[in-house]
Amino acid sequence: MRGYPTDHAGLEILTLDVTLRLLASVAVGRVGFFADGEMVNLPENQAVDEQKLVFRTARGSKLSAAEGQDLVAFEADEYDEQTRSGWSVLVHGRAEVVYDDAEIQRLSGLGLRLWARAVDRPFWIRIRPTAVSGRQVPVNEAPSS
Repeated sequence: MRGYPTDHAGLEILTLDVTLRLLASVAVGRVGFFADGEMVNLPENQAVDEQKLVFRTARGSKLSAAEGQDLVAFEADEYDEQTRSGWSVLVHGRAEVVYDDAEIQRLSGLGLRLWARAVDRPFWIRIRPTAVSGRQVPVNEAPSS
């Protein structure tokens, strides 16, 4: 047992350091935001930059949300069917476009590898978290079938 506290469902509540490490370990998550009065959730690959998330995008609804510094959510997870264990991390915060050339150069060194290359994604978006939460079902406590 890792000693994490548990929530009402028995899931382990992860620390900020663990949630950021887990976010950095997966290639793709989902960014959620409002566009034209509707909730939109889109797949996006990200990088963790200190305690913030960054991703690149083209013109469109994600860029518009960031230009308005809208509230967004970012979720990533992983599940192992064999052990029936996994984790989920949810980040709430404000999106913003990164305009500073020196900052763009620095972010370019993070090694973010774009998974969809059909369209150029010249704009960097940063999510400044207001809340980060994570839960996991550890391998040794996964239910048996």
